[in-house]
Amino acid sequence: MAIPVNIEDLLHKRKIESTRIEFKTGWNPDKIYRTICAFANDFDNIGGGYIIVGVQEEENTGIAKRPVTGIPIEELDKIQRDMVGFNHKIEPFYLPRIDMQEIDGKYVLLIWVPAGVNRPYNVRERVTASNQSPCKWYVRSGTNTIEARGEVLDELREMANRTPFDERGNESIEITDISRALVLDYLQTVNSRLVADFEKLSLFELLSQMDLLVGPVERQLVKNVAAMMFCKNPAKFFPTTQVDIVIFPEGCIKNPNNMIEVPKIVGPVPDMIKQALDYIKTNVIKKRIIKQKDKAESIIFFNYPYQAIEEAVVNALYHRDYQEREPVEITIEPEKISILSYAGPDRSISIDAIQKAERLKSRRYRNRRLGDYLKELQLSEGRGTGIPTIQDELRRNGSDPAVIETNEERSYFLIEIPCREGFGDRVLIGDDFISSDDDKINDKINDKIKSVLLKISELGIAKRKDLHDAIKISMPTIDRILKQLISEDLNLIEYQGSRKTGGYVLTEKGKAFIKSMNE
Repeated sequence: MAIPVNIEDLLHKRKIESTRIEFKTGWNPDKIYRTICAFANDFDNIGGGYIIVGVQEEENTGIAKRPVTGIPIEELDKIQRDMVGFNHKIEPFYLPRIDMQEIDGKYVLLIWVPAGVNRPYNVRERVTASNQSPCKWYVRSGTNTIEARGEVLDELREMANRTPFDERGNESIEITDISRALVLDYLQTVNSRLVADFEKLSLFELLSQMDLLVGPVERQLVKNVAAMMFCKNPAKFFPTTQVDIVIFPEGCIKNPNNMIEVPKIVGPVPDMIKQALDYIKTNVIKKRIIKQKDKAESIIFFNYPYQAIEEAVVNALYHRDYQEREPVEITIEPEKISILSYAGPDRSISIDAIQKAERLKSRRYRNRRLGDYLKELQLSEGRGTGIPTIQDELRRNGSDPAVIETNEERSYFLIEIPCREGFGDRVLIGDDFISSDDDKINDKINDKIKSVLLKISELGIAKRKDLHDAIKISMPTIDRILKQLISEDLNLIEYQGSRKTGGYVLTEKGKAFIKSMNE
């Protein structure tokens, strides 16, 4: 059975967390079945794991040692026959998925162990024993398999009815609701071996091999995650699954009536993420390039680092409660971007950790399988790394840290990402803001021109005579400088008011340039 993950990604421990991958040099069924039991129990709700037999691990890097050790082809048939009997020594019955793959000219056995729906599972301590070996429960602790005892075993038993929402079957979803084209696009993107058999398999068979069906053979249901990923209109099953983007150019408090509503973003979860990010990247994110005096290197920064926004948007759609009839709301104001999603963080995350906003590590994930898909599509990093990534990108950009908010009921999750200083006090859409032509502006502005700009900034509104008296520059020079600053090429100042009472003021572009001069 082909498995919908590229084995090279597993061998290099890419896209899948290293704690979910275990290499075995040879076939040792007693140890391997304890690990199968532990992955099936999925104590940390991370989505099970993968065991690759015939591979040795590099001591320093933890990735597979190449070329692989391999398993003789004549042994593989016997191993598969033995596994049929060993599977019956797991209670309740559990069937791991297996696939033989040729790597480096040798064969390896890939065992995929998705999180089980009937956990907790136990297995005979020694599946090879001819007599009755005791049954034990196992869980993963980091990269190790350990026996579950005491409080750990109690909690494991309590988890029996806590199947994550995205892994549950949904009676409303029909096979025909799933887009075959979207499934193919995903499989091609992750370089799955299932692509080779795609045309031969029915959609039902594809979903079965991808572990997207649940329940007895006579009544198998499509899992919720299948609709989240591969249905063109998941809102049919999860109402109000959409992203709303609202822009307040002057701020929602200063001028709430000045508002831009972007058409709602709908579709499969990966599409919503890409559409929202494309809009923000194209219309909101701006770059500044400041040429330093007497230095070859320029200073480059953004109003919002894209990687921070990307992580926040992905987290909102990954962790949202798809049973809540509330959209993901993105509000853009001059000083920040706010991303609001429902429901809030899991109660296993302390209030102190939320207030610090450094790292939020949950014991339970609302949509663990959805997270796997987003990571395989390289839309998400590893679990628990989202907030650190956001804060690290903001720090590197010279921005203030993001702030997280929720309530006692944990009914919502709000993250506010601050705008870096130096970008004015208005949200400017499209190409209205100063960008990579900062170098050109710096090249054209000498000390006299800077002194005029600074004086206009200081006065707020300035007449020609005010500038002449304050800076002691000749009137013809003042006129030449004003003409240059007001030109379309620079557009750093403008004239406001009548000829008698008006004067020169800074444009938004000019205000931003003054801020950059002071940094």
